[in-house]
Amino acid sequence: MNYTEINAQTIDRWIDDGWEWGIPISHELFMAARGGDWSMLLTPTRPVPKNWYPSLSGTKVLGLASGGGQQMPVFAALGADCTVLDYSPQQLESERMVAAREGYEIRIIRADMTQPLPFEDESFDLIFHPVSNCYIEDVMHVWKECFRILKPGGRLMAGLDNGINFLVDPDNEREIRFSLPFNPLRNKELMASLTVRDDGVQFSHTLEEQIRGQLQAGFQLLDLYEDTNGSGFLHEHGIPTFWATLTVKPVTLCRPS
Repeated sequence: MNYTEINAQTIDRWIDDGWEWGIPISHELFMAARGGDWSMLLTPTRPVPKNWYPSLSGTKVLGLASGGGQQMPVFAALGADCTVLDYSPQQLESERMVAAREGYEIRIIRADMTQPLPFEDESFDLIFHPVSNCYIEDVMHVWKECFRILKPGGRLMAGLDNGINFLVDPDNEREIRFSLPFNPLRNKELMASLTVRDDGVQFSHTLEEQIRGQLQAGFQLLDLYEDTNGSGFLHEHGIPTFWATLTVKPVTLCRPS
């Protein structure tokens, strides 16, 4: 079985067990967003700054690996034209449920972001991509595809794992147990440890892959911030384990002849 299908099945099991990133927003939160009271997360705890967002009315937004009925309903409440792509059937079913409950339209696509994204060039104004690259081996492919499908001037907002979580014992976070890079496809012991914990197949990535990779794909970096796990030993000691980045696809200017 392809490792991404293993991850899709794993996430569906997590949702059955009450995974926090698989709980769709309530009707009350949706209505609050319509009234202008809203926030969204790319990483565990820090809301995305409001000045990162363009005007959202009529904006074509892709939620990339963003199923679960948490962010896309907010975008819809603010008037965006929404598409969501995810490989978890349960995450996508939550999107259908919230859209039906609140009466808005959304394009829902089950696909694997390790493959070419099923969209035409320059299809979107904004891509919202919460932490999920830790579930794929090659992130450069994702940055190239995001660049391709964004319109000139379009924005990419991405949540990124910085690798620290992959170093430590997952139970107490006090002991360094592993080395980097963390790649279970190349290390049977790592795969066995993930299987025992039902953690799917996860990968560490470097700053060069995550941020420099976006620059190499052609994006310009506008802003970034750090975040913690939100709980646990590392969080209690203020150790950041995530980044969020705002990048833009440059507008090509015509030179005088």
